[in-house]
Amino acid sequence: MTAAPAPAPAVADPGRAFSGSDWAIFLAVSAIWGSSFLLIDIGLESLEPGVITWMRVGLGAATLAFLPGSGMRLRPEDRLRMLTVSVTWVALPFTLFPLAEQHINSAVAGLLNGGMPMFTALFGLALFGRRTTGPQLVGLGVGLVGVALISLPSLTEGASEALGVAMVVVATVGYGLSVNLAAPLQARYGPRPIVARMLVLATLWTTPFGLYGLPESSVEPGPIVAVAVLGVVGTGIAYLLMGTLVSRVGPTRASFITYLIPGVSLVLGVVFRDDHVAVLALVGVVLVVGGALLASREESPQS
Repeated sequence: MTAAPAPAPAVADPGRAFSGSDWAIFLAVSAIWGSSFLLIDIGLESLEPGVITWMRVGLGAATLAFLPGSGMRLRPEDRLRMLTVSVTWVALPFTLFPLAEQHINSAVAGLLNGGMPMFTALFGLALFGRRTTGPQLVGLGVGLVGVALISLPSLTEGASEALGVAMVVVATVGYGLSVNLAAPLQARYGPRPIVARMLVLATLWTTPFGLYGLPESSVEPGPIVAVAVLGVVGTGIAYLLMGTLVSRVGPTRASFITYLIPGVSLVLGVVFRDDHVAVLALVGVVLVVGGALLASREESPQS
């Protein structure tokens, strides 16, 4: 990766309404990442958590390595930020989710992940001087209420799921921080080279955990295929799409993507894992979709 960075397009105005292509990326990544919790659950049938994480990240990195425009020369002042993002956006959450799904089901993991926009907005406000106003703020509030309603039935089942819930929350906090950290890098170098290098670094960080889990894992077609799809599509392609969306609509609004992920994880959990869905959770799904719609509306210019 020695090529000089190509000039990146300017970051789009985060206050404008979503374009058709913005919505296409938004919905595609929501569907891909919403299904990732089910794919992890299938992978756990024969693979240890560390192996799932290692395969996922490594396959994602390999996918982007075949695409042109993934090379860059990183400026010295950006190296620490790049290392941080590779841990907080990939290595840490991708390690925690398979571990968490040993304690909670895939639907619950997807539901809890819906809190990412709140953490993105909070980190943006506290550390990066960003503001969330107007329709975005209303959408944030509506979406958070929806996430709470979706999560409530599962959280009242008992304390045995506390460890898994805590792992997902930590992973989600990492996502919120990372989206803010990655935005200026993607604006400077473009999404593709940033995501490619991030995944290569994360593959290195997760290798010891993967090697540790190999002896206790077994090769079965279903889990292997599930993790392969998770790596190629759910990591390589999805992170590239997400990086593109962040560069076009800003980190806070891009993070609203997670308001649709709970709905996807719920449907897949019901269809493929016979998960029970409470009426309250269905109301929450409606609210999170409404929150995403409000968040994507064009803001009125201030006079």
